[in-house]
Amino acid sequence: MSKPRKPKGRPISGWLILDKPVDFGSTEAVSKIKWLYKAQKAGHAGTLDPLASGMLPIALGDATKTVPYVMDGRKVYEFTVSWGEERATDDLEGEVTESSDKRPSEQQIRDILPGYIGTISQVPPQFSAIKISGERAYDLAREGEVVEIPSREVDIFRLTLLACPDANTAHFEVECGKGTYVRALARDFGRELGCYGHVSGLRRTFVAPFSEEAMVPLANLVALEAIEDMDERLAALDALLIDTCEALSALPHLVINDDQAHRLKMGNPILVRGRDAPVAESEAYATARGRLIAIGEIGQGEFRPKRVFG
Repeated sequence: MSKPRKPKGRPISGWLILDKPVDFGSTEAVSKIKWLYKAQKAGHAGTLDPLASGMLPIALGDATKTVPYVMDGRKVYEFTVSWGEERATDDLEGEVTESSDKRPSEQQIRDILPGYIGTISQVPPQFSAIKISGERAYDLAREGEVVEIPSREVDIFRLTLLACPDANTAHFEVECGKGTYVRALARDFGRELGCYGHVSGLRRTFVAPFSEEAMVPLANLVALEAIEDMDERLAALDALLIDTCEALSALPHLVINDDQAHRLKMGNPILVRGRDAPVAESEAYATARGRLIAIGEIGQGEFRPKRVFG
């Protein structure tokens, strides 16, 4: 009987908050970071289109188990809409499908924005990762199919017009929830204003709970390849990682002892005691000596593990 293969790479865990450059795909970015860190596993928390720049949180090792908590977080984007053209992709990449000589005034733009704040109904772009009958919408769109994508509710918490530098463009900032397409906002703005529009610039500046200050430019990481000593290079890279627990900062937190940690790692529940102990929580996380041990549920005086960390 053959022995199971050992996973390749280092069993390192943590989050790297990458400042992704334009013309660099999210999957490509994950592969680059995984290679730089010699990590066993890596994954990102929310795709950024190649034409978009900014925050791309990348999880390494056990931190990949916390990706859903970041995916569900609020996000902030700064984006530019160019008026006069609607495009197949709703950004610069696509062919022009509609055009107009009409241009909106700054006041006309401001007047429509309240209608896009709150829980709104949005139809995702034709070129999106939405699945239609088991296939990605962008694959169908590339084959020339025009598919009917059902609308869905998304949350827009804040939408601000930052500037109108000229008649052809407007700069915005939006804080939104999971599943919001900024490209769809630009498309719908243009249609409501009767002038058409598409995204010509997009930058993500925030993915909860990570701040803009945590971002590391790709060029800074690549520059570390010049360090010839591998141990020294990896130490410099590791210093840029954020602890896995940061992704869970919105959840209740239990500090436990070593015996309790051992029980959780074996898949067993532990008692939750104390005046300030949570009574019931669908999700919480437990740490021992500052290390993440488990994510679980609190109920009936117990913490029951659902995900255990090494």
